[in-house]
Amino acid sequence: MNEDILINWTPQETRVAVIEAGVVQELHIERAAGRGLVGNIYMGKVIRVLPGMQSAFVDVGLERSAFLHVADIFEHRHAAAVGEQAAVVRPIEKILNEGQPLLVQVIKDPMGTKGARLSTQVSIAGRLLVYLPQETHIGISQRIGDEEGRRALRERLQAILPSESAGGYIVRTVAETATDDELRRDVAYLRRLWEDIRQRATSAAVPSLLHLDLSLAQRVLRDIANENTGRIIIDSRENFARLQAFAKDYTDAVLARIEHYSGERPLFDLYQIDEEIERALARRVDLKSGGYLIIDQTEAMTTVDVNTGGYVGVRSFDDTIFKTNLEAAQAIARQLRLRNLGGIIVLDFIDMDNQDHQAAVLAELKKALARDHTRMTVNGFTQLGLVEMTRKRTRESLAHVLCEPCATCGGRGELKTARTICYQILRAVTREARQFNPREFRILAAQSVVDLFLEEESQSLAMLEDFIGKPVSMMVETSYTQEQFDVVLI
Repeated sequence: MNEDILINWTPQETRVAVIEAGVVQELHIERAAGRGLVGNIYMGKVIRVLPGMQSAFVDVGLERSAFLHVADIFEHRHAAAVGEQAAVVRPIEKILNEGQPLLVQVIKDPMGTKGARLSTQVSIAGRLLVYLPQETHIGISQRIGDEEGRRALRERLQAILPSESAGGYIVRTVAETATDDELRRDVAYLRRLWEDIRQRATSAAVPSLLHLDLSLAQRVLRDIANENTGRIIIDSRENFARLQAFAKDYTDAVLARIEHYSGERPLFDLYQIDEEIERALARRVDLKSGGYLIIDQTEAMTTVDVNTGGYVGVRSFDDTIFKTNLEAAQAIARQLRLRNLGGIIVLDFIDMDNQDHQAAVLAELKKALARDHTRMTVNGFTQLGLVEMTRKRTRESLAHVLCEPCATCGGRGELKTARTICYQILRAVTREARQFNPREFRILAAQSVVDLFLEEESQSLAMLEDFIGKPVSMMVETSYTQEQFDVVLI
């Protein structure tokens, strides 16, 4: 099924929408003020080694120190991979020292309060290949399942590599239909890029950036565009020319598909992408049948709850549940891509007693997820009727890029009631009256709290005045949220 890629560019941000069968499947947003770091290569400096965590903090010139775990150090990974004894796999304090310069690459963007995650095993992605300068083997993408095809690809690549070639390669899925000339160009590009990085590393200050990964628009051509891509439409003439030049050098197969949009109506308005972004930020996702999903993203995991809603079916209760879950499986797969949700994901389908129905829903979910470019694992139904899965997370989700925690509720998603605040105020005044002896207590609070004190809780206020022997007055502070209040001594 063909997919179209829309690219909306402004000096402040680049927005990309992937449309399949007229429906938005993926959204990517990159802002100039907060561009992603994944793929960037730095010359950093070890500032702290933590033996207890087998980790180190590395200064690469970012706002927060980056994090390096021993499992992401090339020496450690290589020793473990070749099956060396545990004694040979050295602990981190034997590998790194404070103040040591270190060539590192970002493998995960900073998220929340966590700094970027690093690796010392460098990988440089091209259109067809991923170059691993420290390795020697040739790997094949797991998405190429045909063993004969995997063997043929490996042999083709080995045949075209120059005799003095150093380093290993991973053959990407898109290389399955590539010509030998295209593979040679990718090899030459990757080797030239790595040589430039090595040269800069010899004289670079510490810390410093050695290699900046491609822009979002360029990564779209490298990672997303494939033989199923119909049109790649960009609304910036300047960046249209840049993309054409990039495609001509590195992704020639998609060059003819790049188009410049010059219409008067904004590109994302024409395809109603902005409305889709708003829906992708909502907690509730309505299904066509009348059912709906509730998606909650937390620090530890994302949960998706499936509900029948207004769908009552026509045959039986089991049939209603089964059809809702089938539709939900497709919607969930789309929402994971659309919102760029990663990490641990727990799916709470409506309970099904029929084992065949469970198997069919799980198969439908895996089929829908197969279109996702991101690596993931899906487990079957647990004893509690939940489906557990993981989806690789390297960049912030759509909600974390576009939103911030509510200043009123602090991200809880709920507020204390006005009555709860009234009782907090009564306790606060009682506490202050035991320590101070003012003429009067004045309460500054939100309108809803003051209204409750003047109406339903007026007797409680009178009882407080009798108990402390002081008058208590109320004043509305319009800038306060419902949970905010102050007790002023007069």
